[in-house]
Order: sequence, then C-alpha cells, then structure tokens
Amino acid sequence: MEIERKFLLAELPGNLNAHPSRAIAQGYLAVGTDGSEVRVRRAGERLLLTAKRGGGLVREEAEVELSAEQFEALWPATAGRRVEKTRYEIPAADELVIELDVYSGTLSGLQVAEVEFPDTEAAARFAVPSWFGREVTDDDAYKNRRLAVDGAPRGQEGALDVDPV
Repeated sequence: MEIERKFLLAELPGNLNAHPSRAIAQGYLAVGTDGSEVRVRRAGERLLLTAKRGGGLVREEAEVELSAEQFEALWPATAGRRVEKTRYEIPAADELVIELDVYSGTLSGLQVAEVEFPDTEAAARFAVPSWFGREVTDDDAYKNRRLAVDGAPRGQEGALDVDPV
C-alpha cells in the first residue's frame, strides 16, 4: 500500500540543489479509467515495472526490478505516454521525505511535491511547509499517468503558461 499526499508548489525551496536528486523517465504501458496503471521507470540506475490500483490518499502498489534488456524491450510501448522529471529528496519532520519533482520536456514548468506516510494518521498530522501550494492528492489531473497521457492541466493553479510543444 502507498499512502501519499501531493501538492503543487507555491515556490521552490532556496536550498534545492543541496539535496540529492536523480533524473526519472517513466512511461505508461496501461492506464485504466479506474485509476489503475502499469508503468516502467528509469530512476538513476534503477529500472522498475510498477502496477498501481486505486486513487486518492491510499493506493495499492506492486513494484518489480527489471533488467536493462527487459526495460529496453518495454520502453517503446510507452511512446506518447511519458513524463520526464528531476526528483529531489528533501528530509522533513518525523523522518519523512519530501519528493519534489521538477518536470521537463512537454511538462516543463510544472513542480510537484509528494510525501509518503507510514499510515493515514501520519498523513493527517503532516505540517505542510509554507513553500507548498494547493494540495492535489485527489485531483486526477495531476497524477503522473494523466500528465503523461493528457499533458498539463489548463486553466488551473499550477498549469503551465505555454502549450507543450
């Protein structure tokens, strides 16, 4: 199970480059109307196949490591359903980690922070930093699978100022 809250950013923290980061490329093999998804991800040196089901705060998740050959065989099937981002890992209170994603490519300009929790009580207690903006945990338009398929939301806070190329 994954228990996660997601936020747009009001601003980037001033010390962002002091935190560890890695480039992430992920593509979607399947995207269901019920919130389910199957994706492949390259995160630094890690190659993963992930299946998720559900939506909102709590979701089911299963992840499997892939070999380079497996990843390369699956990657072409994600054409037209991909996101690119740099993920920064920022320590937070209670041993939590803020995963701050700065998108690139067609989603350039979008910045989102996610925090995973050990339980729903910890998620409810989380003290939201002042540099966070609107919470989008329950906004399907900001799920990576939707960003990969539909692009950035338009006419909403956090939307890009220009159309993707």
